[in-house]
Amino acid sequence: MTTEDHQPRRKHITRSLLIAAGGLFITAAALAVVKPSAPPEPVYEAHRTLDLRPLDEPVAAADEAPFITETRIRRGDTVAAVLQRLGVDEDGLLPFLIQNKGARSIYKLYPGRVLQAALDDAGSLVWLRYAHTPGTRDKADYVSRWLEVRPDGQGGFEAAEHSMPAQAQLRMAEGDIDSSLFGAADEADIPDAVTMDMIEILGSRIDFLKDLRKGDRFRIVYDAYMHDGEQVGTGRIRALEFINRGKTYSAVWFRTADGNGGYYDFNGASLKGAFLRTAIKFTRISSRFGMRMHPVHKRWAGHKGVDYAAPTGTPIHATADGTVQFIGRQNGYGNVIILKNFGKYSTVYAHQSRFAKGLKKGDRVQQGQLIGYVGSTGWATGPHLHYEFRINNRPVDPLAVDLPVARTLGPEDRKAFASVAAQYRGHIDFLARIQDMQDDATQVAQR
Repeated sequence: MTTEDHQPRRKHITRSLLIAAGGLFITAAALAVVKPSAPPEPVYEAHRTLDLRPLDEPVAAADEAPFITETRIRRGDTVAAVLQRLGVDEDGLLPFLIQNKGARSIYKLYPGRVLQAALDDAGSLVWLRYAHTPGTRDKADYVSRWLEVRPDGQGGFEAAEHSMPAQAQLRMAEGDIDSSLFGAADEADIPDAVTMDMIEILGSRIDFLKDLRKGDRFRIVYDAYMHDGEQVGTGRIRALEFINRGKTYSAVWFRTADGNGGYYDFNGASLKGAFLRTAIKFTRISSRFGMRMHPVHKRWAGHKGVDYAAPTGTPIHATADGTVQFIGRQNGYGNVIILKNFGKYSTVYAHQSRFAKGLKKGDRVQQGQLIGYVGSTGWATGPHLHYEFRINNRPVDPLAVDLPVARTLGPEDRKAFASVAAQYRGHIDFLARIQDMQDDATQVAQR
């Protein structure tokens, strides 16, 4: 049995969908692209996830189940006020929470976070739980953390911190451009981080500053991390369709058999070139490829790369997929990384102040991945990146060479890609069918 000190906030239907592992269903926040003149009364389904119960805790019989009460923290709340609201009146509990180091997280009362208490038939405390960190990034996953306090069976209490991965789910959303992309994304309940990823993925196809028009539309499938019914983080965009000026652009995330992941359109064409032109953003060229007066040795010599001036600490990104062939200090290059890309190609990133944490020889990196930071180590008179583009170990001008086109998918990868693309094509088409039905309903309502 559960009580709450607040009523669930009723919302009109928004433009988001949830894909469950066992199938596809529309949640209380269902899709709505065009608001009908008389919106239907939303169906509201309440449920509680049971992810806070330790796995080794036996399930109690119905007549032994504790009474669970919960409350959300309000601005200005104290621990004593929260315990009173939960109906918890245990001798010695408040002093324990004040003095015990293991329970210190309960004194960081963040408005909106949830506390739960379980009481037995006599009103005695079974456990007290505070979900103080419903979602935080831990490597590649989001993790939920909570404090649990229980009677120790000897007249006192014990406190312990627990954590578990947030539940990964897929979300689908659709938006219409009215005034701006971010406005449409907000209307569709899409987080800004996902919107920025959408711009990054299709930025080589669409100029999002100049090309957008009212009536443009996008449909998107992306990873979301959930805790107790709330979204606590987002991950990768899995599929995307953007209709701009009547032309359709698409993207599907796919990892090839060699472990490299990237975005392809629904026909299997890669959305990226094999190489990026530059390894750092927002910079200027301070020295070009070719003969020059060496700034340190003061004599004419061939310059084997292009120098990009930038402040110390500016991020450096790999211009192509590859393997770390060398990482360390090397003569005039200072701190340098050499990537063996594919075929006859390799790239050099010199004078770095430091390398990306954990990167080592033999690691695989992907195009655009952070590999280090601008510095002035080695033979350098100021902070900059010295970048070389090599073919068969011979430096060529990266600004003049015809960069190789993106590699195409091989037969094995094409078969696997077709399966992945078909799955996400179904999700995108589902959004389109919902849109068509709602357009028809709107037209009927307007007659």
